[in-house]
This record gives sequence, C-alpha cells and structure tokens, in this order.
Amino acid sequence: MTAIRFAAMPTADARALWNGGRDAYGNLPETMVSDGDGNPCRHCLRNIEEGEELLVFAYRPFPELQPYAETGPIFLHKQPCRRYAEEIQPPILTMSPNFIVRGYGENNRIVYGTGAVTDTADIPAYAETLLARPEIAYVHVRSARNNCFQCRIDKAKAPALLETGVLA
Repeated sequence: MTAIRFAAMPTADARALWNGGRDAYGNLPETMVSDGDGNPCRHCLRNIEEGEELLVFAYRPFPELQPYAETGPIFLHKQPCRRYAEEIQPPILTMSPNFIVRGYGENNRIVYGTGAVTDTADIPAYAETLLARPEIAYVHVRSARNNCFQCRIDKAKAPALLETGVLA
C-alpha cells in the first residue's frame, strides 16, 4: 500500500464554480475552449480534451488569507466531472518533465527548504520523504514553469479497524 494519496480540488469547490460561484478574487470564472494542450482539470486531474469547454479562474487552495496562501489561475471542466480518487500518480502529472513539490505545515505555511523542482517520476518518492517529517502536514504539486497549483498530496490513511478486529 502506498504511503501517499493524491488529492484533487474538493468537489464542493468545483460544484460552487459549476453553479455560478465566484473565484478567489470574487470574479466569475471565464469560459474557454480547450486547444487540447496543457489544460489540466484540477478536479478529475485529467487533461481537458480539444474542443471541450473549460472554466479558468483564480484558485486559492488554502482555508484563509495569509502571506503564504498562493492564488493563481487553474482550469476546470465546464461540465461536472468525477473527482480523482486514486492513490497512483494522476494523469496531469505526466504532462511535464518536472514540477515544483513543496511541503506545508499544519498552519498552512510553506516549510522552508522543502520546495524542489522534481522530475515527474520522482514526485511520489519525494512526497513520501517530505510527509515522513513531523512538521509537514501536506504537500503541493505546482507547475515548475508557472507555479500553478496542480494537486495536493497527503499521507494515506491507515485502514480502519472494524469492531470485529478485522482491517477494513
């Protein structure tokens, strides 16, 4: 079993935008048509295919404003899609040779010295190394070229022990 879990933007955030909600800056998302190259949906963590409509908007994957709460443009399928829910590296993290991988503490602030441009194949191992450190609560994967948020990586939860004593 893997020690990490890739997490897409929460469905509640996506649903709000699909239903006409506003972005992190209070603006309505813009609608565009994908050219099929480099338009990764942050909810299903797959590329938005050529000709499909998408939303582009400012996203802040942090619970509150503070100096380290980075906000930037991301894409979302215009029509609802299923949230990525696998522990393996998602398709959008194969679209570039490398990404920025960086650790954050429980206070949602960058843990200095953790950010590194990481080869795509090395992302899971580096994330596991970071998440083994007690001061790191989660990891962000961001574009190495534009710093756009791609996804979050968390520690995988251990299977729950059922009342019968059997692992779930």
